[in-house]
Amino acid sequence: MNREMAKMTWKEFDQIKETKPVILPIGSMEQHGYHLPMQTDVIISSGLAKMLAEQIDGIVAPPVNYGYKSQPSSGGGPLFPGTIDLNGVTLIQLVHDILVEFARDGVKKMFLVNGHFENEPYIIEAMDMVTKEYDIQLVLASWWDNITDDVVEKVFDEVPFPSWALEHAAITETSMVMVFAPELVHMDRFVEEPVYHPGPYYKYPVQKGMVPDSGALATARTSSLEKGELLVHGIVDEFVKIYKEALV
Repeated sequence: MNREMAKMTWKEFDQIKETKPVILPIGSMEQHGYHLPMQTDVIISSGLAKMLAEQIDGIVAPPVNYGYKSQPSSGGGPLFPGTIDLNGVTLIQLVHDILVEFARDGVKKMFLVNGHFENEPYIIEAMDMVTKEYDIQLVLASWWDNITDDVVEKVFDEVPFPSWALEHAAITETSMVMVFAPELVHMDRFVEEPVYHPGPYYKYPVQKGMVPDSGALATARTSSLEKGELLVHGIVDEFVKIYKEALV
């Protein structure tokens, strides 16, 4: 069965829209070091969404390709060409309008898969606004919140876990892109740099030298396809649990 909404006719979608959950991947257009593509967050959230759809008999909507402002402490910031950021109010309104259209079409349940650390509060705001207007159930899950301790231990078997904020263009993202788009991973371009240690403050304007030149905040050296498979299957298992608890 085709589960991608973008490849359906309107009639095909119309026949199933009220009985199947719609999964909306949300990512960003953001630098991911020398070795990963700028749409890493979209690749991961879309890949996970497709896997989840198979497990819960769902439909995958086209992804939201842009996200909230990349922060120096978790995404490298706006110092890198190609990082295309949205203002918070823009992301709120964009997600709000998308969700409203699905609600108007008669969709009853939606699972939002977030792949960009900075997006969360703005997606939540949009969800709150929509559910006050329409009869629709919405749930949001970010992949890094759904990795069990035993998976973390196996993935970080050679280097210490730096924190989820610093796992940018590092082992987890690199390993998962190896699963979903291996042709876009260029480990020959990877440069080992010290783990970034941001201060306990925010400074603007963002200036050169605040983050490593590569844009990666921690090492990707021990990334592997095997770790990627472990991560994506573990995350989807947790997503299925969330779906059964929150939406069924």
